Amino acid sequence: MPPPLTWLAPALTALVLYGLGQGLVKKYIADVAPARFCLFFVVAKAAVNMGYFFSQPHPPPFAAGGLCFLVAGISAYLLDGIGWILYFKSILSGPITIVGTLSAAYPAFTVVFARVFLHEELVPLQYVAVALVIGGCIGLSYEPSDGSGSQRDRRWIPLALAAVVLWGAAQTVVKYSYGLPGASDANLALFNTIGGFATLGVYGWLYGRASGNALTGVSHLREWLHAMLPMGMMAGGDLGVIIASEKGPISLVTPVTGAYPVVTVAYAAFALGEHPTRLQSFCIVLILVGMVLSPGP
Repeated sequence: MPPPLTWLAPALTALVLYGLGQGLVKKYIADVAPARFCLFFVVAKAAVNMGYFFSQPHPPPFAAGGLCFLVAGISAYLLDGIGWILYFKSILSGPITIVGTLSAAYPAFTVVFARVFLHEELVPLQYVAVALVIGGCIGLSYEPSDGSGSQRDRRWIPLALAAVVLWGAAQTVVKYSYGLPGASDANLALFNTIGGFATLGVYGWLYGRASGNALTGVSHLREWLHAMLPMGMMAGGDLGVIIASEKGPISLVTPVTGAYPVVTVAYAAFALGEHPTRLQSFCIVLILVGMVLSPGP
């Protein structure tokens, strides 16, 4: 096994980048519409993915022998892209301490889907982990009345939960695709980009141009900075996960990189003034514990 720091350093880098990136999205969501974030995100993802694709050996991505892998890969990232659209919309009205934690819970749903659709065997500890995550998600969606008679915007709840389910389904399809002829992580990076442009790119282009060109013009410099900084962090986090997954055991990489809500919660408390209730804090802890346990022994 490689020395610990060869995988731990990129894993911790991904954890910090993901956590701060989420916090900055919430901070700047008033300046950059969700559709614009989608557009900027797909640009950042494309830069990272294409850099990886062209720098790694890979079989021809559109060869006839790899057609099933191509279809599975693009399908996975169509689901992934739709999930991101819902995620960005949920941040508008949802507290980032909660939305951010929910966003990291998708590995538990991947475990469930893999059991149901791929017939993977689970150990008892994984069942406990899934129960903790799902229980925590249900708890986070509960919000008692404040007694004022006013209705808070709760549209973020189904949006955030739907995003997590879609990401879990996408990762399940990715796991399935690696068993198909012609499987290649470099080609999967290309399919990630194609799926991103077909979802995030199309949505951002259709709904993110209301006030003009989202990608050019001096008047959009501030928006560029506010959008590309967190989106670049998210894309950099993706690259960190790729490097860490190559160098270290996935059973350790997944829970370490998936713990980024801890960074988001800390950032939101100090920079955004968001403080979850006791029930919400307890549910966040349940989800984090479930995430750590979900890979199994």
